[in-house]
Order: sequence, then structure tokens, then C-alpha cells
Amino acid sequence: MANGVFHTAYGIEINLTLPDLGHPDRPGLLAEITTPIDRRERDLLQCLEHHRDGACQAEEDGRSPWMAIRRRTLGGRTTWVAAHLPVRHTPTAEESAKHRAMKERIARVAERHGLQAEVEARAVDGRIRTDVLVTGASGLRIGWEAQYSPISADTVRRRSRAAAERGIVPLWVTDSDRSSVVERAPWARVDEFGWREIASSIAMVVRGGVRHLQQWKCLPSSQRPCPDNGSACGRFHAAWHLPALCLPAKPPTEVDELVVASADGEFAPMRVPRQCDPRSVSRMWVPAADRDRWHEMFGPEEVQDPSADQPPADADITYTRQELDATCRYGEETFAFDDPRPRRGTSAGTGLHTFDEVPERLFTVPRQERRLTAVDAAAAQRQAAADELGCEAWQIGPCAGCGTPINRYGGRGVHACHPCRARVTGRR
Repeated sequence: MANGVFHTAYGIEINLTLPDLGHPDRPGLLAEITTPIDRRERDLLQCLEHHRDGACQAEEDGRSPWMAIRRRTLGGRTTWVAAHLPVRHTPTAEESAKHRAMKERIARVAERHGLQAEVEARAVDGRIRTDVLVTGASGLRIGWEAQYSPISADTVRRRSRAAAERGIVPLWVTDSDRSSVVERAPWARVDEFGWREIASSIAMVVRGGVRHLQQWKCLPSSQRPCPDNGSACGRFHAAWHLPALCLPAKPPTEVDELVVASADGEFAPMRVPRQCDPRSVSRMWVPAADRDRWHEMFGPEEVQDPSADQPPADADITYTRQELDATCRYGEETFAFDDPRPRRGTSAGTGLHTFDEVPERLFTVPRQERRLTAVDAAAAQRQAAADELGCEAWQIGPCAGCGTPINRYGGRGVHACHPCRARVTGRR
């Protein structure tokens, strides 16, 4: 892999191993070339070998000559590296058919359950903002994106950010565990079906992207081994597990169910940072009750203040100060801008949190307003009558004639009140 790139706008060669990139007269150059692809021209940076010789090794393997700058950490040292961008992908006929079938299925399910569904929903400016916009009874809007063709991570982030800015919760559905949507936005993965199966009523179980909260004390008698040491650590654990790995196992969630539950707010998106590295996060859909429980334990999700001071872009970068090498070494090293992502195991993305003691606030019963019960009301009436008649509360009882509270059981107690006794005496 070359240690430099060619800047097509300035016509200069950039050496990524030098602190000033070989151009001390351009102080903003680093920020410019490390700008995400969705916010700069795709052809801004070019492979040096392609620029000098007209071709490079990467193009023979289906890559484009255009480059992106990324960090790479190897042996505890972080450096800048240039990676080839993929050639833009045109969806195949099968991918397009599956994409269309999934959009129609989502809209059909939503409307069958009384929800509003809009296919190819467009913004005010006329640009498509989401494949299917599903609106719940409360006004919650879920933007479904059926993704069956390759897509870049930057595009996923850009489109998800655009949806959020319009008050839409993005939800990406894919059938590949190597898709760039996995863990980069609210997502759901299903089995690989053809377009005819997607269009039918066949059950489509969500295999990834939906998890449930599990909490346990790590003891030798626990059904789960310790996620830290494989034995038992005596501490408390909280993590998010796939339905089949819960104890007891939870029923799986189907796509049709998620369409309705997400719009109704029964399932909610979660962004769970790792306890040891808050910069690494797992994204998932979870039951709303589990989300609320997690927030009780660890507080709400923190949103970074964009106005806070940020470290320099190259604060952790090591500059090796090497001579510029224009040789394209694509294939000698397995690093590329969108390298196929490894398949995710069932233990990935659990958002494991471990703590020594259960927070005391979880055992505190919230203060509740006291309500006057029937027993309380009777006791209050008895005391008021006792105060009026000058006797003890236990001496109060009902008049045998009209039921009025009277001094019935004390030393001066009577069977009936004076008016009732007078009526009886008058009849005689």
C-alpha cells in the first residue's frame, strides 16, 4: 500500500508519513483529505501509481483509482493509510426485485394494522428520503430502508443522519451479516429469501439486530458462565442477548411484527457503548421495557456536545517520516476502504456491563401518593363522631334505627339515637 496519494484539485502529491504531509504551506490540508466521502468529491484523492502510470493493481481487482484516508493501528502504533474506494455498484435485477418486494411487504403489513405507510417518501425538496415511511398512531415515524445491494458505511451514516434530522427513526433491513448497515445504524437482518418468498406470507424471522436485556449475578450456580473469565466472578452482569440465547429463551421477532411494534413504540432503537471503550457502540432494537430498565441502571444515552473541545485530528497519529512510495500495494495487504466485514458471532454486540453492587436506587420503591381507603374513611368518621359526643372512638356504633353514629358501646351507651327512641315511644 502506498504511503501517499495524489490531490486532483491541487495537483500535488501528499506524503502521509510527514506531519505537514509534505506541504507546510497548506495547514488545512489534513482536515480536507480526511473529510468523510459524503461531504467531499469522490475523485478528490487518487492512487499515486495510477496518476503516474495510468493504471494500478487495485483496478485489476475491481477497485476504483479513487482513495480515502483512514487510521490504521498496528503493533500499538496508529498511522494514516490510503485505501481504494470500491467501484460504484449497480443493483442487479435480483437485488432490485427483492428490494421492491420488501418495500411492498412493509407497506402492506403496516396498512393491514391500521398504520400509515408511504412508499418512496420524499422530502419537501423532492429527494427520496426513505424507502417506506411508516407512521404510528402516536405520530412516531419509522423510515424503513430495504438494503440488498452493497452500500458504503458513509452512505449509511449520511442517510441515517438525514432521516434523524427530519424526525424519522431509520431502520435498515438486510439479508447479509457483512452489510455496512450492521451496527452502523438501527438495523435488522433476515434470512436470504428470493423476491417471490419476500412477497408471500412466509415468516421472516429477524436473525440479528433485535436483542433482549439479561441480568444475573455471576455465581458458580448460575446458568451462564462468566463472560469475563468463563467461570464465576461473583459480580453482577447486564447484557443484551439474541432471543434464542436468553434464559429462558424469548420468542423470535418477525419482520412483520417489527413493522408494527417499532411504529407503536413497543420496540425502540438503542445505542449501547462498551463499558471499557465508550467510543465503541452496539446498535439494536429492544423492547421498550428493557430500554427503560437499562436507563434506570446506567442512565440515559449520552449525546456528545458538539461544542465541546475536541482533540486534534492527528492527536494519536505516529508519523514515520518515510520517503514517498508511489507503488500500489493493493493485494499485498488486506486493507481496503470497505473490506468485507467478518461474520458476526452470537456473542458480538451484547453491550456487556459489569458492576460490583446493584445500584441502591433499583431497590427503592418510588414514593406514592396515599389514597383514602374505605377502612380509612370509616375510621375518620368514627373519630369525628367521638369528638362530637365526648367519648372514645371505640364506643361509637350505628343507631339501630337510622344508622347514625352514636355512643352505643360505652358506659353511657344506648341502642338508638334520641329521635328514633322518641318515635318508638310516641307510637306506644
